[in-house]
Amino acid sequence: MDFLKRFFSRNSSKDTAKKRLKLVLIHDRTDISPEILEKLREDIIKVINKYMEIDTSNIEMDLDRENGSVALVANIPILKVKRIKQERD
Repeated sequence: MDFLKRFFSRNSSKDTAKKRLKLVLIHDRTDISPEILEKLREDIIKVINKYMEIDTSNIEMDLDRENGSVALVANIPILKVKRIKQERD
């Protein structure tokens, strides 16, 4: 169902511009290119999706700089935890 929502939903140009501006601001705060940051975001979502069902349309990720260090801060809405069968040795 999420696939269909993503396929048929249209992001407004305002939302697209806002996301691009966030990427530019993050790039300015660090030496990470927007392409690498987007790939990092995709990888994080992929890994979390392996264990949990998440709301990918409401994910917020940002890099915060404080006291000379940079932290990745993420707000990822979890819809459901997936149950994984444990393999026996």
